[in-house]
Order: sequence, then C-alpha cells, then structure tokens
Amino acid sequence: MSSQSGVPLLRVKKVSHAYTATAPALAPVTFSVADGEFVCIVGTSGSGKSTLLRIIGGLLRPNTGEVWLNGELITEPPREIGFVFQKTNLMPWRTALENVLLPMELLGPVGPQQHREALALLDLVGLADFAHVYPAQLSGGMAQRLVLARALVRRPRLLLLDEPFGALDALTRERLNLELLRLQTAQRQTVVMVTHSINEAVFLADRVLVLGEQPGRILAHVPVRLPRPRSLAVMGSQGFGGIATEIRRHIGLVEEEGY
Repeated sequence: MSSQSGVPLLRVKKVSHAYTATAPALAPVTFSVADGEFVCIVGTSGSGKSTLLRIIGGLLRPNTGEVWLNGELITEPPREIGFVFQKTNLMPWRTALENVLLPMELLGPVGPQQHREALALLDLVGLADFAHVYPAQLSGGMAQRLVLARALVRRPRLLLLDEPFGALDALTRERLNLELLRLQTAQRQTVVMVTHSINEAVFLADRVLVLGEQPGRILAHVPVRLPRPRSLAVMGSQGFGGIATEIRRHIGLVEEEGY
C-alpha cells in the first residue's frame, strides 16, 4: 500500500518537548519522510534524537506540534509502526520463533499462516536454522537480527530504529548494516534511524538529518547521493567522504557557536 497521493508517508510538524520547564529536550522540529525513504538522524548527546523518535512512534506526547503517518494524526502507538531499540528486550523463555510470533499473539489467535510468515522472516534475516533456539544461545548480532524480524512481522509501514547496533563490535555492526540494507530493499521499508555514527548514517541513508545540541533542532538536511545497492567499498569513495565531512562540519559549527 502506498501513501496518499501527494502526501509524504510521515510528517513531523513543529514538534517540541521538554521533560522539565528548565530542560527543553527538543525545539520545534519540522520535516517529512517519503514512502520507501531511509532517513538517519545524527547529533551529539542531548540533541533530542531518541526523544524525537519516541514522539514519532507515539510512545511520547509532544508538548507542541503534530505527527502524521499516511495522512492520519498519531495520538498513540499505531500498528503501522515497528520499533527497534538498542536493547533487544527478547523474552528469554521463548524460542526465536516464539519471540517473532509475540506481536501476532497480542492481536489474537495464531494459526498456521502466522507460523509460516514468522518462519519466512527468520529465513529472511538468516535465522531459519535457529527457530527453536533460545535468545541466550544467540550472539549479539543474531539477537539483533531476531529483533528486526519481530519488528517486521506485522508488516509496519514505518520502521523506527534507535541505535540498534550501538552495543555491537565494529565488524558485527558492519555486517548488520549490510543486512539492514538488504532487508529494507526486500521489504520496501520506510526507515527512520537514530545513530551516533556518521559513517553508519551515510552508508545507510538516502538523507541525513543533523540535530544541534539541547534543545535539539534541525541544523541540516544532507542528501546522500550514493548509488544503490551499496557495499562497504563505498566508504572509501570520495563522495562518501565528502558527505561525512559535510555532516561533521554542521555538528562542528554547532559546537563553535555554543548552541
């Protein structure tokens, strides 16, 4: 299903948030995301990246502004949004297959069709042989792939990722970046991802939003005009380096001006 004609899939309009009167986390932020677009959000600690992601997902109410998904106002977590956090939050007493099936079970009885869909997702993320394995028996990278499968099982219109690979070693993180790109292409998924890694953002995204320091505000929309499909070799290209440098320049200007 595509978004309504002429309407972006996601619209964030003048959204702001403060946890206390003296600690504003997010200044008014406005942007949109097209259907099928991969957008990464980067910024220094305290720039409101995770706060913004939680507002988009309906997990946190903004103090001002509105968020619209496919033309409908978000007032609570919608079924059409999947969320992946840095912490896996897998149920240790449930097998990989049972963890993937959990979102379906919350909606009603699970039958053979749902089992087939869950098994197909496990196959898609390379865990078909681990369907009946418990989370404690999986590596960190495998656990994150399982979390992605669980998030995709309800076929969300929008996938929100909050530093999903931040706790992993560099090699595993690179492998999962490749895996995420493959999944996004296969599922035609719209993705908004928070990351502290500029290189990760440039490698994955169609566009990078740069947030300034507290209260977070958008300093720049940086397009990533690198060809797809992408391999890790693109990180050594002049184009990649130029985009990463531009993002660093925006973040550096924030520090120099003392915002």
